[in-house]
Amino acid sequence: MVEVNDQIDVVEKQAKDIEHIDRRMDLFDQRMDNIDSIVTAVAERIMNQLVTLSISCPHCSKDIEIAIIGNQKAKR
Repeated sequence: MVEVNDQIDVVEKQAKDIEHIDRRMDLFDQRMDNIDSIVTAVAERIMNQLVTLSISCPHCSKDIEIAIIGNQKAKR
């Protein structure tokens, strides 16, 4: 009888663990969707205008300027 109760406890614990993992995966999926939306919005903004990055070299302290120019393709 003790073994049956132990097995039931193990099965219940596994079910709770699976539910927890399922919730965590749903949260992860939502976060990935949010990141995708943000990256898409940033990419669309960059395609509409000039973006300039100014970086200082950590070794020689010279300023490096990088310009990104985008051409937005016609939407269908």
